[in-house]
Amino acid sequence: MAGGSIGPAGVAKERAEQYQGRVTLSVIIACVIAAVGGSLFGYDIGISGGVTSMDGFLQKFFRGVYEKKQRAHENNYCKFNDQGLSAFTSSLYLAGLVASLVASPVTRIYGRRTSIICGGSSFLIGAILNATSINLAMLLMGRIMLGVGIGFGNQAVPLYLSEMAPTHLRGALNMMFQLATTSGVFTANMVNYGTQKLKPWGWRLSLGLAAGPAVLMTVGGIALSETPNSLIERGMRDKGRKVLEKIRGTKNVDAEFEDMVDASELANSIKHPFRNILIKRNRPQLVMAILLPAFQILTGINSILFYAPVLFESMGFGRNASLFSSAVTGAVLCSSTFIAIATVDRVGRRFLLISGGIQMITCQVIVSIILGVKFGDNQKLSKGFSVLVVVVICLFVVAFGWSWGGLGWTIPSEIFPLETRSAGQSITVAVNLLFTFVIAQVFLSLLCAFKFGIFLFFASWILVMTVFVYFFLPETKGVPIEEMIFLWRKHWFWKKIVPGNPNDDTQNEEGKGVGPNSISS
Repeated sequence: MAGGSIGPAGVAKERAEQYQGRVTLSVIIACVIAAVGGSLFGYDIGISGGVTSMDGFLQKFFRGVYEKKQRAHENNYCKFNDQGLSAFTSSLYLAGLVASLVASPVTRIYGRRTSIICGGSSFLIGAILNATSINLAMLLMGRIMLGVGIGFGNQAVPLYLSEMAPTHLRGALNMMFQLATTSGVFTANMVNYGTQKLKPWGWRLSLGLAAGPAVLMTVGGIALSETPNSLIERGMRDKGRKVLEKIRGTKNVDAEFEDMVDASELANSIKHPFRNILIKRNRPQLVMAILLPAFQILTGINSILFYAPVLFESMGFGRNASLFSSAVTGAVLCSSTFIAIATVDRVGRRFLLISGGIQMITCQVIVSIILGVKFGDNQKLSKGFSVLVVVVICLFVVAFGWSWGGLGWTIPSEIFPLETRSAGQSITVAVNLLFTFVIAQVFLSLLCAFKFGIFLFFASWILVMTVFVYFFLPETKGVPIEEMIFLWRKHWFWKKIVPGNPNDDTQNEEGKGVGPNSISS
């Protein structure tokens, strides 16, 4: 246990059954406002692909790509392969990666609200720079500021949602972040579908409208109350208790408050969270913080969302048809999030991840077969097969939406103890943005090299992550956020790594099972 045998020991016993309270209007309003931060991430994911397929944008900043696009008899898979164009998309995520590491101490020392406000302000500046860009340097500077906003927002918002939500609805309320993200994707796709007709300046409107969610996030952050966990961690126990009573709708919050106090005492004894996160007690959470966000990106979803217009146009869809098809996938993704919200706290995280993984693998394989057999250089898909590809990709997107889409953020935000929570979320965001950057930078080259095999590449990764979830991810449904440590001590594999609690007399007995089915729910 961190801190040695003398001093604060963190949450020493399970009190989950003593938690009281209900879902209050104040907690719902707070979660909805905070979740707007996800729309920044989603809007940018959706807007980038559409803008990079607009002739006006390419003529101004990437003339080489525009000229290549106009040539006849171009390799269908390689017509958009340009590292400069990829850099436009991926530069944001590299900046976000660095910003997420800076956001960790800010979130811990100054609170979740401060990071949310910083994220919204930075994104607003980036949106203005992008909309008014007159050269590539200005365009990339705007992308970097957008990245800073996403780094702070993705660091703070999932934590805020997990800490504000009552235990039995934490999954559903945390999914608000994913709902906002998918709504941002859909909105961006519809904006692109409209602005591509406004030649040659429609791309400026697409990029500039990102200021809308940025303003909402900034103003909303100012209006929000801080989480009780953060207030107690920073020594404001009385204020933290008042906020806890308000969001739970009852004054009988002793059990939950005691868990927060115990957790905060240990958190305040830790001077170096990033160093502490490496100790054996935190090994399972660290593994999840690295692998879950990496797996989320390796599903291939961002490649489809970033480059949907480019991808569909490469498959032979007309320019308007490709933007419309990407708008359809965005709408499907947004709608599928409601499935996750309705089921995540009923059937659990593991069921959604495994079932979603199986469906995604099936869809990726089907698309690769269709493209491999019916699509090649200088060919276009027939109308029937084009429709089939869109339908199968939509089924893939549905599966992602109810599984890895939201849970890739929800699970890492709920498993860390308070003393390493900000650091853990920072690692989650950094890994997510690192893999997002890498995939965004290399996808067009991979598409050119692998052709239809790109879908088999992602399908193989989904198989790996589905097996990993089955064997190594315990069910977190219904477990209080400050009592997650007990979950690892009961898991068939992680109990071998996490030091046992000598005061837990039931630990050895409960942990005797072997295999994935022995996981306590």
